[in-house]
Amino acid sequence: MTGEAFYLMAGVWAIAILAIFIMAIRLSYRIEARSPDLTNRSGFPRNAMMFHTVTNLNVARDEETQAMRRRMNRLLLIVLAGFVIMGAAIGLVRRIGS
Repeated sequence: MTGEAFYLMAGVWAIAILAIFIMAIRLSYRIEARSPDLTNRSGFPRNAMMFHTVTNLNVARDEETQAMRRRMNRLLLIVLAGFVIMGAAIGLVRRIGS
């Protein structure tokens, strides 16, 4: 039963982390739309320029855009912490199971 509970918890955890990552991507697109140097003028879809928004390269300097960027960085830190916690949980389960 413990293994089944872990797999269920891992699945819910993965969906939650994925949802948070999608929120960060959507926020990145909104930041790009507010930043003239990052606006997509090609007419073709492209991937989010998350590296630029995380590092504040060519991002608009107004307070609202910077607040959005800080929120996106917090979401990405939550995703990173989620991976670290899940890695620790997997290591713990392997150690207990051995």
